[in-house]
Amino acid sequence: MTQAHTLPDTMHAVAISTPGGPDVLRRQPWPMPTCGAGDLLIRVAASGVNGPDLAQRRGQYDPPPGASPLPGLEVAGVIAAIGSAVEGWQIGDRVMALTNGGGYADFVAVPAGQALPVPAGWTLSEAAALPETWFTVTQTLVLRAGLDLGMSVMIHGAAGGIGGAAIQIATLLGARAIAVVSSAAKADYATRLGAVATIDYTSENIATRALELTEGRGVDRVLDIIGGAMAQTNLAASAGGGHIVQVSTLDGAKAEISLRTIMAKQLTLSGSTLRPQTAATKAVIASYMRAHLLPALAAPGFTRPMVTSFPIEQAAQAHASMEARGHIGKLVLVSPFGAGQ
Repeated sequence: MTQAHTLPDTMHAVAISTPGGPDVLRRQPWPMPTCGAGDLLIRVAASGVNGPDLAQRRGQYDPPPGASPLPGLEVAGVIAAIGSAVEGWQIGDRVMALTNGGGYADFVAVPAGQALPVPAGWTLSEAAALPETWFTVTQTLVLRAGLDLGMSVMIHGAAGGIGGAAIQIATLLGARAIAVVSSAAKADYATRLGAVATIDYTSENIATRALELTEGRGVDRVLDIIGGAMAQTNLAASAGGGHIVQVSTLDGAKAEISLRTIMAKQLTLSGSTLRPQTAATKAVIASYMRAHLLPALAAPGFTRPMVTSFPIEQAAQAHASMEARGHIGKLVLVSPFGAGQ
């Protein structure tokens, strides 16, 4: 292993003291992670806050076997050590990465295939807001559902992390993003990210408006984080041969849907979670992103996601803010090291 000249024997991390509300998060001393032969050890500047972190804190989303028990699925920082089997990286490189847990910490070890270079001009806090959502959307909406040039895609939660990533990825691929939002401010943000149209679900019928926006045809793809009763709405809004991607269930894991609609429209409904995927699968996603998406992120005119930062000592406040579901963009936790960058 190649490493920086000095590494500490211990670090600090935010741990879950017991399943519960945001107040169970505790920043405390923690053993340093082990950098395996195929890993990068990253000194964390910032870590993104995501829905799975909240579910893990509540005791509803256990880490897979062998993963860190700490929350935190995405980070950005600098490489502090490199495993003996890893090539193509150097100590001190600025990197963003999808973790297998453990991101709410001073250091985290990550399989090298899950790391990507920070786009030129991006801050480390901005970069930390990207991996988990962009990996998720790339895996589900692009590689699995085949989102492509000229397609229309309806995106729920469009002003949040997953939704914002979906808008930008769809736009980069030449698809037409239709953003489902709950306020004028969120509609404006989704439009700035690239949405060609918005639907305010507080005042408009989603399926009716989706059909109007597609000249009665329906949307080719749907990315849903809502679940519950929204499942039937998605069927009604879909075009023949459409594909609905389920990546979360904020409003309920159970739904009553019309199987006849699925049959008549020849629809596909697929679901996936990212964290249990193999390192090989995650590396394939990263490779696609590096080749097809990341070059555009360094362009001067690219709109970066809105990021709200909290000191990592305020992880509980960040979780409470995300649970309120009123935020726009992404929330990130900034480490003491990141605060000085």
